[in-house]
Amino acid sequence: MKKTSTRLADGRELLYYDVRDDLVRDETDRRPLDPVSTASELRHDPLLGDTVVVASHRQGRTYLPPADACPLCPSREGRDSEIPADDYDVVVFENRFPSLAGESGRCEVVCFTPDHEASFADLTEDQAALVLEAWTDRTAELAELPQVQQVFCFENRGAEIGVTLGHPHGQIYGYPFTTPRTALMLRSLAEHRERTGGRNLFDDVVRRELAEGDRVVLEGEHWVAFVPYAAHWPYEVHLHPTRRVPDLRALDEDARAEFPRIYLELLRRFDRIFGPDEPPTPYIAAWHQAPFRGEGAVDRDEFGLHLELFTIRRTSGKLKYLAGSESGMNVFINDVPPEAAAERLREVASK
Repeated sequence: MKKTSTRLADGRELLYYDVRDDLVRDETDRRPLDPVSTASELRHDPLLGDTVVVASHRQGRTYLPPADACPLCPSREGRDSEIPADDYDVVVFENRFPSLAGESGRCEVVCFTPDHEASFADLTEDQAALVLEAWTDRTAELAELPQVQQVFCFENRGAEIGVTLGHPHGQIYGYPFTTPRTALMLRSLAEHRERTGGRNLFDDVVRRELAEGDRVVLEGEHWVAFVPYAAHWPYEVHLHPTRRVPDLRALDEDARAEFPRIYLELLRRFDRIFGPDEPPTPYIAAWHQAPFRGEGAVDRDEFGLHLELFTIRRTSGKLKYLAGSESGMNVFINDVPPEAAAERLREVASK
């Protein structure tokens, strides 16, 4: 992998990640861009104890542009995009409309492929491996920023999820705090250790799923994917490395080598859940990594890196809405038994 860092016309950083190490990335951003102006504010909720990001400048962000005006496609003659080059493998750049910036953290965009009509599931194993390298590199670099406590790599896919750009891409957030969801996991981790005399919660969860077996979707030598016992979403899969590590940086070479095959198969099965004539399945794919500093980092070596993949579609043509119980009280009601979801995901395995 070759990494090249450059700057866009408004000063934002852009990084090319290329398979070939002989490529020269010297294209310049010719757009007359104004400097990025942000108005992010972190507000503490005294009742729930969490943090809300108020980012009013994001109201003007790009919203569902036509394909010929996509800002994530390579630049072409007469049409300059966010990527100055006329082709690329993987690109990461600072978000033009960030939720978090400066002392409040950092937001980046990850372009998985120059092909506007593709999806992550269409990537080759080599391309997916390069994305993993980019996620890992960005995790390592953002972890060095003093204002960043936790790094979150994720992909939103599909208009139903709220995606505003159709080009296959993901995002990376560098939070200046430990997120509420991670804080809950860390609390459960500590309670489980106390209750069991020192056992690790993540290890026990994976061990249980492997022992019971009926929720396991896909198992490799270095990764296991399963529908969790108490899945919140109609179709939800958790992907864990079989050797527990706190973050992407700590994956060994064997796990890195196997990941593309396992993950691409999961994504392809997700697109087949509802049948061959259905539109692509909307989903969120979210990497959970241990915090790097702050109170949340106390148990970071006990934390288990994993990816959570889920869809808000519950059946053909119908979405799972977060209504009163879910949105009002955070009590999820799942219409699809986890064992049935796992069985369906096994049924649609690639031939």
